[in-house]
Amino acid sequence: MTHDTTAATPPTDASRPEPSTPFHDLDAYVALPRLGGLALSRDGSRLVTTVQTLDPERTSYRTALWEVDPTGAAPARRLTRSAKGEASACFAANGDLLFTSARPDPDAGNGDEQKEAALWLLPAAGGEARVVATAPGGTGGVLAARDADVVSVSAAVLPSAEDLEQDAELRKARTDAKVSAILHAGYPVRHWDHDLGPDEDRRFVASLGGLVDEPARPLPTDEGADGSTSDDDVPSSRLELRQLTGAGRQLFEHGADLSPDGGMLVTTWTVADPGAARRDTLVAIDTATGERRTLVDDPDAEVTGPAVSPDGGWVAYVTMTITTPQDAPVVRLGLVALGDDAGEPAVLADDWDRWPTSVAWLPDGSGLVVTADEDGRSPVFLLTFGAGGPGGGPGGGADVTVERVTADDATFTDVRVAPDSSALYALRTSYAAPAEPVRIDLAAFATSGAPGEREPVTAVVLRSPVPAPELPGRLTEIETVTEDGVRVRAWLALPAGASAERPAPLLLWIHGGPLNSWNAWSWRWNPWLMAARGYAVLLPDPALSTGYGQEFVQRGWGAWGQAPYTDLMAITDAAQELPEIDATRTAAMGGSFGGYMANWVAGHTDRFGAIVTHASLWALDQFGPTTDHAYYWAREMTPEMAEANSPHRFVEHIRTPMLVVHGDKDYRVPIGEGLRLWDELLTRSALPADDDGSTAHRFLYFPDENHWVLSPQHAKVWYQVVLAFLAEHVLGEKPGLPSTLG
Repeated sequence: MTHDTTAATPPTDASRPEPSTPFHDLDAYVALPRLGGLALSRDGSRLVTTVQTLDPERTSYRTALWEVDPTGAAPARRLTRSAKGEASACFAANGDLLFTSARPDPDAGNGDEQKEAALWLLPAAGGEARVVATAPGGTGGVLAARDADVVSVSAAVLPSAEDLEQDAELRKARTDAKVSAILHAGYPVRHWDHDLGPDEDRRFVASLGGLVDEPARPLPTDEGADGSTSDDDVPSSRLELRQLTGAGRQLFEHGADLSPDGGMLVTTWTVADPGAARRDTLVAIDTATGERRTLVDDPDAEVTGPAVSPDGGWVAYVTMTITTPQDAPVVRLGLVALGDDAGEPAVLADDWDRWPTSVAWLPDGSGLVVTADEDGRSPVFLLTFGAGGPGGGPGGGADVTVERVTADDATFTDVRVAPDSSALYALRTSYAAPAEPVRIDLAAFATSGAPGEREPVTAVVLRSPVPAPELPGRLTEIETVTEDGVRVRAWLALPAGASAERPAPLLLWIHGGPLNSWNAWSWRWNPWLMAARGYAVLLPDPALSTGYGQEFVQRGWGAWGQAPYTDLMAITDAAQELPEIDATRTAAMGGSFGGYMANWVAGHTDRFGAIVTHASLWALDQFGPTTDHAYYWAREMTPEMAEANSPHRFVEHIRTPMLVVHGDKDYRVPIGEGLRLWDELLTRSALPADDDGSTAHRFLYFPDENHWVLSPQHAKVWYQVVLAFLAEHVLGEKPGLPSTLG
């Protein structure tokens, strides 16, 4: 079964399409602007997003803030410009725009240069942006109360520092002595691509009410007998950051929200479980006193994404059960009262077989706007409370209705609700287009019928700062039914001109995660770069993928080499039956869990002409204790399950040329996996060696890259090498390698 979701103009030859899009030129591709994030002002009149562009040296990206007209009438306009870039846009209650940036502060003296991100304010009435708060370790996580002048930021502080002033002294002492040592007392010690500690995030709060437009001047106010003066009554151009939380790793990767009146900060709070395990609870912190109380502490689940209701009485959040080797996680919406007597948390829509990914409140508190993966998309859903409101019904709000709001074949993120509930604003993305700002007519949806019977609506694209690039092909969708009767579906990116007369070689691209879905545009893993070279790219969602129900995840849980593998082979069979596909020229590739699956595929079939494995798990007994969060892996598989599902056991069966790619700064899948895979491919695989001892296998190593390989020129090299490897072993060509490799 297939259906088209994008149109294309076919060229003369599918295997050699005429260069006509940015995807035909890697330099043009890495230079494409990239949009992300969305902030909406309290009155709904202003919408701000972030645009990332390539710097003049073409070696990194920088960001800028742009304003998008919520009505779609006016073109987008740029708000900021600097070499350091801007991020974390957030509107204050009075309409001023807050953001963070490490760009130079024009009001600072030569000895006070701010090297870390400071908090900046761009006045709603116009004028230049200015620094309003700094911290030695930088600021981030900006939150502003909807109805008050309260703002909260996070800042990394050294463990023994009592305040930011002492933190600055300690940092200087470490720098002057050239000490980088970290003494750990807990776990984890690394995360993705960076070392943890010695500093950790703390939360601070401040009032915007006392700010003045100009730097404070040393004007005398109360002159003492000795001629001294006091400036206690002089307004300041800088916020007084008051510390709300102390030392510790409780705010590790936390999610937080401020109550509308600014009186409460609700945040996830990491606690230690037996052994090295960590778990996120939910707490409320009084912003005036710093008093903290626990709202949700479930030993069997973790909490993410809190959102405080418009009346300040409730907190909605996402809850995920702690996994075991036998049981996959269950993800649901939670609700808890924010009052002094919070009561027991409630689970909302427990019978809705989808995993919520974000939650926001309707302005009148009558419901929640939720996103969740579904069938290769991530639509917007509306959860409406029963007549009793959030606190009514069994379990406090259990009487709810869930409806799909958007009809688009797309994924929605950064959903913002208009203050009058007439519309939703979001970023919409799919494999048909990268992120673009859209307006969703919530009023039209609400009046289209009775609750539970309403028709989804299609989002309207606003005037984006970034035009969507032309694609070198068309996007279709295919599905099949496995031998055990389970439906498996995939996106298929076909090159322009692919037909029965000019069939395209097939590239199976396996997603990472594994709890993931090919449902959103990726700049890093982009199929259109392959389609521009004539490949049809298959993007399947096998067992363990999200958006197909709990049982679909469970059937692959702890058995990575079973249902996920057979699902991939079944959907590949279905793709190869299409007239547009040349079944004699195929390859497979994947990264992270997708790399694991590529390794497993290599050891279990020789149907592919080449296999690319990026940041891949190879020996699961070795991977478990060395990954950055080993306690999570211990929940995933028993030692016996890891042994049964480890690809390294089948290296003697590998006779397909493999390209191994790994970055040394990858702490999620440590470099040891790539090194051991490379050694065992050369010494134990079934691929015959040449007379000089070399084989067709290759190892692309990045000494200073992480799990993804993100710098523009390294990403370019990645695609150059991958495309050359595929061309040699799938197309029978001998392409050259980039000169930057030496």
